[in-house]
Amino acid sequence: MSDMITTKQRLLNPKFWLGVSFFVVVSLLAIWAVQQLNLWLKDEQRLPVQEIVIAGERQFINDQQVEAVIRQAQPGSFFELDVNKALEAVEAMPWVHKASVRKEWPSTLKVFLVEQVPVAHWNSDSLLNQQGSLFNGQLSADAKALPQLFGPGGSEQTALQGYRAMQQLLANSNLQIEELELSERFAWQIKLNNGIRLNIGREEFIDRVQRFVDVYPLLAKNSKTVDYVDLRYDTGLAVGWKQQSES
Repeated sequence: MSDMITTKQRLLNPKFWLGVSFFVVVSLLAIWAVQQLNLWLKDEQRLPVQEIVIAGERQFINDQQVEAVIRQAQPGSFFELDVNKALEAVEAMPWVHKASVRKEWPSTLKVFLVEQVPVAHWNSDSLLNQQGSLFNGQLSADAKALPQLFGPGGSEQTALQGYRAMQQLLANSNLQIEELELSERFAWQIKLNNGIRLNIGREEFIDRVQRFVDVYPLLAKNSKTVDYVDLRYDTGLAVGWKQQSES
């Protein structure tokens, strides 16, 4: 009975309702403050990404394009920007091999880039990087000349590995591979920088290229100009000569 009287007295006490009112007002103010803070943090004009700092060795990547890609993919304030989505947008650029993106208080975005390193053209419309992976970059006319590799889809790494192995042998004779073709049956043909074409075939291509390297000094001394060398033999080779034009 006494407890009921105490509760009734508390409810009739003005100080009790004053305290309740104060608690409600404070709670509402706190909710309003949080909402205003969220709106303020999302306001691009108040906390924009003022600076995008790009680092990493790069020859083909345009910094202005990187910044434009980030701002287009992730418009908004510094706090609203999604680092993972910005990273996806940057790594989708043709010349970007890998990247990292991080925020730096209060308004800076730092981007570190690892650029694609082209080592060969592939089927005339793509490029191969050092790992033998395709990417669709564009080279300027004055860029370093790269070998032309051709082959069926999915054979990029096989072709690149074969190119490197054969080029290592040919370099001893100061010869460079300009074109390499890997057929559907995985037979090798190459064209050298002196115009000689080598028909190597499918089997023991390293041994066959070494055979050409061994005999090349004799061919170079000949007055005739070599057109092609057919190495598809177990122990020998066949030489085709260019026709000499009459003076």
